[in-house]
Amino acid sequence: MDPFEVRMQFLALLKRLDASQQSIKKIVGFAMKFGPSCGEDLWDCILEECQKGSLNSRINLLYLLDSLCEACLLSKPPPGSSQTISPYVDYVTRDLRKIVDSVVPEGRQGLPNLMSTKQILESWRSKRLIDPTKVEEVITSLDERRAAASASAARPASPDSSSGGLTRDDIKRRMEEDRERHKRLRERRWVQPVALNLPGAMPPLASFVPLTDEDDGVRESALDIEFDNEWENTSDWNEDDDEAILEENELCFAGTDDQEMDVS
Repeated sequence: MDPFEVRMQFLALLKRLDASQQSIKKIVGFAMKFGPSCGEDLWDCILEECQKGSLNSRINLLYLLDSLCEACLLSKPPPGSSQTISPYVDYVTRDLRKIVDSVVPEGRQGLPNLMSTKQILESWRSKRLIDPTKVEEVITSLDERRAAASASAARPASPDSSSGGLTRDDIKRRMEEDRERHKRLRERRWVQPVALNLPGAMPPLASFVPLTDEDDGVRESALDIEFDNEWENTSDWNEDDDEAILEENELCFAGTDDQEMDVS
């Protein structure tokens, strides 16, 4: 298949994209298949659709990119190739600001996509799919945009602008697709990516302290990422922890004459 035909077929697939996993997986498989030869052209198609599509189609494209980035990191490099990560991840990193600006336009019209976009970005940041620093900058800009939109919401608006020009059927369809997208995001939230560019044939043991050197995020293992996330979300030791240990100790050693465990 020549590059022009690949581009036309990919555009046709993007126009039929919806929130279903069947639709997303079909496009991801096509993009992965022709990525080595036509990756830049296919990426231009995604940016083009992201800029001219409806708000609903744009958020679908963002969820498509989420699945595409994960597929890229889990895919094996071609035989004899030194490349370990598909270029789509680099494309998303390079054009992240442009993508988010298209998915969440400035003003009140972009509010329907703001929360879903922020959830995707937070997922990318926690999984280290993209440079966390760059993702944090985009999330901060979204928070500022939301504050500005909330301030403008205090002013009276016409009925048409309040719904973004959507019909009742469009609103119902958006609600159903949001339910499908959020369900999929919750299912994948706990999954940590496994880097394929770690040296050696066997995966290294998880370090007790997460990596913080200059290679952090590139050669960081999935267990290090998970440890880091859990460490940040764990509270300090308090009396509730003492009570929990005493309860577990009583259940474990019920009926014995052992003295109570000292947890101080």
